[in-house]
Amino acid sequence: MKTDAELQQDVMDELEWEPSIKAAEIGVGVKGGVVKLSGYVDTLGEKRIAERAVVRVFGVKAVAGELKVRLPSSVRRPDEDIAQAAANALQWNVWISRIADRIKVEVENGWITLSGDVDWLYQKDAAADTVRNLLGVRGLSNNIVVTPIMPITVKAQAVKDKIESAFQRNAILDARRIKVETRAGKVILSGSVRSWAEREQVERAACSAPGVHEIESYIIIHP
Repeated sequence: MKTDAELQQDVMDELEWEPSIKAAEIGVGVKGGVVKLSGYVDTLGEKRIAERAVVRVFGVKAVAGELKVRLPSSVRRPDEDIAQAAANALQWNVWISRIADRIKVEVENGWITLSGDVDWLYQKDAAADTVRNLLGVRGLSNNIVVTPIMPITVKAQAVKDKIESAFQRNAILDARRIKVETRAGKVILSGSVRSWAEREQVERAACSAPGVHEIESYIIIHP
């Protein structure tokens, strides 16, 4: 198992390897496998990229992101422009274009708030990903609600089957270590995986199950 010092160096190396961020402006602290990022980035997209880079590092148990977005004057835009760009981007996203008119976009001081309703949990996530990287965005609140057109009873076994199918494509994953519970459309995941990437794969599989509108994940990272 890596020491905190070794893990810190690995995270710093991974950030240096990512060409789209300024690694020198990001502070990295590690305690008990939990990585804490500090400092400033120029865009919300860069913040996301930095956090994604960290979870790629084997041995990271969690990320406490305290990175702040400090927009340079060159990328600042009026709220009206950001709102229009977000609305256009949602219309052009193939995953959510047919329900884009159900999503409301509000912008205040560069902070986007999404509201409305969608049919699937993956559509809610796709909407956030669509607007996160727009020029001038400094923050995002995703208040979209998942309301299936036809209520579907979510069965734990169906979600478990989805996870196992995903794991079959990756020999190092073991679905037997994951416990799945359902409560009226909410999926509760627990158990352990070896890396953050494996945890995300489990959550992605659960997210794609019909009728799932919320996920609570208590999966722990146990290298």
